[in-house]
Amino acid sequence: MKLKNARDIESLKSSLVRQKDLKVTEIIISADATCCILKGSKPVAQAFRDEIKKGGLESTVSLRLAGCLGFCEIEPMVIIKPQHVLYQKITPDDVSEIVAETIKNNRIIERFLYKDPQSGERKKNRKEISFYKKQNRLILGANEEIEPVSIDDYIAIGGYTALAKVLDSMKPEDVIAEIKTSGLRGRGGGGFPTGRKWESCKNAESEDGVRYIICNADEGDPGAYMDRSVLEGNPHSVIEGMIIGSIAVGSEQGYVYVRAEYPLAIEHLNLAIEQAESYALLGNNIMSSGRSFYIKVVKGAGAFVCGESTALMASIEGRVGRPRAKYVHTVERGLNERPTTLNNVETWANVPLIINKGADWYSKIGTQGS
Repeated sequence: MKLKNARDIESLKSSLVRQKDLKVTEIIISADATCCILKGSKPVAQAFRDEIKKGGLESTVSLRLAGCLGFCEIEPMVIIKPQHVLYQKITPDDVSEIVAETIKNNRIIERFLYKDPQSGERKKNRKEISFYKKQNRLILGANEEIEPVSIDDYIAIGGYTALAKVLDSMKPEDVIAEIKTSGLRGRGGGGFPTGRKWESCKNAESEDGVRYIICNADEGDPGAYMDRSVLEGNPHSVIEGMIIGSIAVGSEQGYVYVRAEYPLAIEHLNLAIEQAESYALLGNNIMSSGRSFYIKVVKGAGAFVCGESTALMASIEGRVGRPRAKYVHTVERGLNERPTTLNNVETWANVPLIINKGADWYSKIGTQGS
């Protein structure tokens, strides 16, 4: 399928939503991320498949294998809509009872509900669980709505409409101005203003006009799995952000530098790239716009230092990953001595949200000056 313009995306989105609405009940299992797989989610998902088929429920019940839903302690986690019931620590032996009681008869099974450790009360859904109450899940929140291996799921929740908006009605300067106004800063730790970085890269001199876009997914800090969770659960959000960034700075080549220790993230990312290319959202002549952008995945070699921008770029070039002097800015002389924009996974994933919802909306999130 080749999508040519914003109308094509909206038409596909509407069609996908109508198909989804035909299903009366939706079962969401946190079953397609490293954390939940290790907790035994795959056999639970298979048990649901078997029970749905056994009960002849295929026409009214849909099963979605989502990425990480954030509360790894209570996985395998099952969310049932439209009731929004959350069951925790489910085993395959529990599935037949859930289908018989909750799916067929709309009865809640109390012992599967989360038990608050302080009050001892059973909590029906995420809004009632203290772990989730104060979270503003802008990025990971979409994991509940999509299967990471499905571009159609991403489009159904508004995916790639930000890209269509940029191609239809925004100049590169407009995109940069929107990102600057939003106040988006690098989410990898440095906190450098993203719009200023993009502007500097766009304005930097390049003899052959070549500029690069890089996504830094080489998080090496112990226990830091935010990049992995985003790439495993919603890789298209990162891809869409990178494409928009490429239009803003004038780049045709992008790289995602990701830890080799993240095999599932790499698998989902490569599949998402193939899907985006098949829909003409990535690659040559994106959506018949005359613009092209390609993304290549590069596996990191396990060196902690390659999380640093210049060491990362040296590694992509095939050299030893060693940092260089900071007085040479990568937006002027980065990868292959060309102007380069590097942001991390979460930064890129925020870009489509800002384009769709507006810089003013984003700038109001958090505390003043944060």
